[in-house]
Amino acid sequence: MIPSPTIPALPGLGTTWYQRGTRYWLRRASGALLWFLVLAFFCYIALVLYGSFRTSLPPTVRTVWDWAQAVLSFVAFAWGWRVQRRDLHKKLLDPPTPGQARQAKRDETRRSTGLAVAGRALWLVAAPVAPALAAGCVGWVIAAFAVREYPSEVGARRWLQEHPSRT
Repeated sequence: MIPSPTIPALPGLGTTWYQRGTRYWLRRASGALLWFLVLAFFCYIALVLYGSFRTSLPPTVRTVWDWAQAVLSFVAFAWGWRVQRRDLHKKLLDPPTPGQARQAKRDETRRSTGLAVAGRALWLVAAPVAPALAAGCVGWVIAAFAVREYPSEVGARRWLQEHPSRT
């Protein structure tokens, strides 16, 4: 009798990715909901900062700046979407193994802590373009969740095909 393979746990999905049942879709939906709540707060802060900046502008300049900001936000949204889709496509060509996916998640968490501290001061400088920055992030995150299958899942499936008797 051939032993069944041990299903590796993936970051954010656990072992639910293997059967892609109800638990899998609930995990994906709850992850997306959490990110969108964080993004909603992020966009609110961006608009508050932008609002505090724009009150110091003369009325004519304010109108021009608002329209420029609207156009820049649409461009940033599309750019964020495109960057994420290209990155996902690149990762699908060479998907990570389960171990590589876990290591990438750990590295990403370590890097994001330092960026969060440094980012607080940068927001004061970025207030004039805060809506565009937020729009770029929204496009990036929506593109990340609007995929049928994550690269880590593809990599884990390939890993299981190469290592069928792991226990």
